[in-house]
Amino acid sequence: MSLQYVATANLPTQWGEFAIHGFEDQASGKEHIALTLGDMAGKEPVLCRVHSECLTGDCLFSLRCDCGPQLQQALRRIAEQGRGLILYLRQEGRGIGLINKIKAYALQDCGADTVEANVQLGFEPDGREYKICKPILDHFQLSRLILMTNNPRKVNALKKLGIEVTEIVPIHTEANPHNESYIAAKFDKLGHMR
Repeated sequence: MSLQYVATANLPTQWGEFAIHGFEDQASGKEHIALTLGDMAGKEPVLCRVHSECLTGDCLFSLRCDCGPQLQQALRRIAEQGRGLILYLRQEGRGIGLINKIKAYALQDCGADTVEANVQLGFEPDGREYKICKPILDHFQLSRLILMTNNPRKVNALKKLGIEVTEIVPIHTEANPHNESYIAAKFDKLGHMR
C-alpha cells in the first residue's frame, strides 16, 4: 500500500477539538483523513467509525441517506468518551463516485432502490474497499477497535486485515420519508444490522 502521511492540524468542531490528519494514497491519488480526539497510545481498544465519503449527506444535508447523521453521531460519541478516531475514506456512493451517484439518484427517482441503481449502472451493489484502513491505523499504532457500524461486511474486512474488533456499537438514525427505501435496502439486500 502506497499511503503517505501528509500533515496534522487542529479541527475545532461543535463536539470538541479534534485533530485532522491527512493521508495520500499515491497509487490512486485519493486523499483520506483521520479525525482523532484524545490520546491514541495504549493497548486499550479505541472507539472508531470508518466512514465513507458522502458529499450529499455529510455536507449538503441530504435526507436521501443516513450518512450525515451517522457521522455526526460518531463525532458526538467520541467527544463524550474523550477518545476516539474517525477514518474518513474517499469512496463516494459505495465506491462509484459522485457523478455516478447522481445518476443512481436519478434511477432511484424512477423507482429503483440504492442497490438496484448501482447494479443498473454496471457497478457492484457495494464496491467500497477497506484495505486503506490498515496503514492509517498502523500510523497511529492501533490494532484494536470498538467499531461504530451496522455493516458486517466492514467488520469482516477489518478483521481480514488483522485488526481486532473487540466490540460493535450500532449507529442508528431516524428514518424519514426520503430515506426509508434506502435504509430498507441496506438491511434487506446488504445485510446491515438492525
